[in-house]
Amino acid sequence: MGSFQLEDFAAGWVGGAASVIVGYPLDTVKVFGFFKGMSFPLASIAVYNSVVFGVFSNTQRLLGRHRCGEPEASPPRSLSDLLLASMVAGVVSVGLGGPVDLIKIRLQMQTQPFQEAKLSRTVALGEQPAYQGPVHCFATIVRTEGLAGLYRGASAMLLRDVPGYCLYFIPYVLLSEWITPEACASPSPCAVWLAGGVAGAISWGTATPMDVVKSRLQADGVYLNKYKGVLDCICQSYQQEGLKVFFRGITVNAVRGFPMSAAMFLGYELSLQALRGDHAVTSP
Repeated sequence: MGSFQLEDFAAGWVGGAASVIVGYPLDTVKVFGFFKGMSFPLASIAVYNSVVFGVFSNTQRLLGRHRCGEPEASPPRSLSDLLLASMVAGVVSVGLGGPVDLIKIRLQMQTQPFQEAKLSRTVALGEQPAYQGPVHCFATIVRTEGLAGLYRGASAMLLRDVPGYCLYFIPYVLLSEWITPEACASPSPCAVWLAGGVAGAISWGTATPMDVVKSRLQADGVYLNKYKGVLDCICQSYQQEGLKVFFRGITVNAVRGFPMSAAMFLGYELSLQALRGDHAVTSP
């Protein structure tokens, strides 16, 4: 079998779909509490997770084989390999998920009352929203802000996702191996579910401060521009609302992270097992 494996991408797609089914209600609460704008990310989240899991698994495998000098072998795990593979997955996630996240936030943001957004004007009855849907939102951003506008908040997203995926994949791998008896070659579905859930809660909980900054930067620009960048957003948010603003939603994030990630990893592992024809669950 070659070092690059497409099964990881297919299994990631299944895991992503499973996580969406489990986490859909809590995901709407996490951002602004509105269902509008969810169709676009729901349609793309499986593809997004397919790429992230595929990139992580293949990068880790390639690094391990390069380190051991045995291209066809299955080398033992290395913390450095896990760390670098997680960082690569985080960078890729921003490149793919940045525009998706931006469009989702913009569509949800325009459903908020202007008073909640702290804007001076009020909405006239029947006034047209800024965006008519995902495609119109995408086209409007490109027309008014250029292609770079699609990556508004990308720096904050990098600061969230690179460490976030390190605290996602590494705890999962270490915990699943720790709770698996030595006599077993691979973790059981129960071990995968538990390790995946804990990893998700850790990752989303610790990512909350930068997730707040990212969401504010992406929402910025719908009706006015408040922030000049990540540091300015952090400073303004702190000055106006205090330190607690960066931990707003941390409970929802952690609670949401457990079932979604548990479903994600379980769907990934079981589908990977089925695709490879194995009889035991295998770790990414």
